[in-house]
Amino acid sequence: MTDSLLDDLITVRDWLRWGTSRFHEAKLFFGHGCDNAHDEAAWLVLAALHLPPDQLDPYLDARLARQERRAVLELLQQRIARRVPAAYLTHEAWQAGLRFYVDERVLIPRSYFAELLVDGFAPWIEDPYSIDSALDLCTGSGCLAILMAHAFPNAKIDAADISDAALAVAKRNVSDYALQKRVKLVQGDLFAGLGRRRYNFILSNPPYVTAQAMRDLPPEYRHEPENALAAGADGLDIVRRILAAAASHLKPGGLLAVEVGHNKEIVEAAFPELPLTWLDTPSGEGKLFMLRREDLAFR
Repeated sequence: MTDSLLDDLITVRDWLRWGTSRFHEAKLFFGHGCDNAHDEAAWLVLAALHLPPDQLDPYLDARLARQERRAVLELLQQRIARRVPAAYLTHEAWQAGLRFYVDERVLIPRSYFAELLVDGFAPWIEDPYSIDSALDLCTGSGCLAILMAHAFPNAKIDAADISDAALAVAKRNVSDYALQKRVKLVQGDLFAGLGRRRYNFILSNPPYVTAQAMRDLPPEYRHEPENALAAGADGLDIVRRILAAAASHLKPGGLLAVEVGHNKEIVEAAFPELPLTWLDTPSGEGKLFMLRREDLAFR
């Protein structure tokens, strides 16, 4: 079977068609960078050939050496047989046009925050240069901390996570962007490792998957760290703790922004007293909420 495929499928176009067909046949789930079989097959074919992920067309009719065909086949078969997300197979994920190293120690970056940080979190932050301190809470791979460092040129960024394994990945990404002097990695359970530090801006993409949603996850998500996803029966175990402690870590006028995915109605029911501002992005509406320190001071 393998030898026949290697003889029959010669060009990039051949392998792209074969991979797309097999991905559909296997009923794979897409949601970690690509949302369809064609794009994910293209990503993996190009990765196996060490070609740029955004330059498919010039190579579609290129004939592949047998060793290259074997490398493409192996990568596509891993995606099918093991249901491993493509980002873990290639060890790369993209947010806001930047590449980040990932492996199974961290959640694959896909935050709605990335789209807002490209524009300096406008209009809610009027002057990105005015931000001198910011916190990425539950940093995982460190991608949002790195995006904040780009968005806020004068800011020192703390990136906190409970997982030493995740912070090892974040350290690699921070080093890749030469941001060691501006992004400080902190190990601790939420605010536990931060002492009395206060910030102009706290951003968090915490675990927020409900117990029912955890039970219903496609196999691809089972490769991600469970503690980066699961957050109790209603998905708000971590959010509650963030809201209870955030005011003491914000400067006057400071801003807290939290991602909660599809849990908007659950959040509104749980915190009816809070004047939540819901933020929309090009790829999602009502997935992020925002509060000022003054909204939280009396919790």
